[in-house]
Amino acid sequence: MLVKEIKELRSLIKAWKREGFTVGFVPTMGSLHEGHESLIKKAVSENDKVVVSVFVNPTQFGPNEDYDSYPRDIDKDLTLCMNAGASVVFNPISKEMYFDNKSTGVSVSGLTSVLCGAKRPGHFDGVCLVVSKFLNIVTPDKAYFGQKDAQQVAVIKRMVRDLNIDVEIVTCPIIREEDGLAKSSRNIYLSDEERKAALVLSRSLSLARKEIKNREKSVGKIRNIIKKEITKEPLAKIDYVEIVDSESLENVENIEKSVLVAIAVFIGKIRLIDNFIF
Repeated sequence: MLVKEIKELRSLIKAWKREGFTVGFVPTMGSLHEGHESLIKKAVSENDKVVVSVFVNPTQFGPNEDYDSYPRDIDKDLTLCMNAGASVVFNPISKEMYFDNKSTGVSVSGLTSVLCGAKRPGHFDGVCLVVSKFLNIVTPDKAYFGQKDAQQVAVIKRMVRDLNIDVEIVTCPIIREEDGLAKSSRNIYLSDEERKAALVLSRSLSLARKEIKNREKSVGKIRNIIKKEITKEPLAKIDYVEIVDSESLENVENIEKSVLVAIAVFIGKIRLIDNFIF
């Protein structure tokens, strides 16, 4: 079932809740792949009803980013959602989500000034604004996010905590291609040569994970191992390689507790991210 208007969606969800149904929510920007499908199936397994939003959110794109060219295919997305067991796909237009004279924002400080946030100023303000709006509209019991966007997960969890939003945030594992490349809507932009080159992301992280398992504690050494592997690939350009506390996202010098190992790399003109938590 496809819904375009907030009023219709709210009416439907109120009816569900009167029946005592639990509601799961999966927010997406469309161009869905197996990673999104895994989130939907997880939500379906844990809730009576599942809402999937498909909305390319303009407020989280910078002036030189790919909002206009971001892939959109609502028919394909709707088919994937329904086959995965979703109850409703919410696909609003921008004017349904944002007033022309909007004057309210949502910001999470600290967590958003590092990693992708340092490279994309204002990005997480846009993410927090749209997610808070969706949570207010859908009022889900649980909302599902992918680990590939690890910083986004940390930011959303902090926002939900700080604003006392009554929802459980569920983090789901990264879904990868058979050769290790993390599933991403941006992978379709890669040429055949760039697609092969992109494997350097998962390969470098595998080397890092192996060294940490072998009890290497120095963040500097692990970071250098990752950088050395990536620079072997001529088509790759490092945006960042960071190892931070997995909750606070603060820098650490040694690996003593849970850390997030996160990288962003340009393959040609396409910016890809990957990570793992150890």
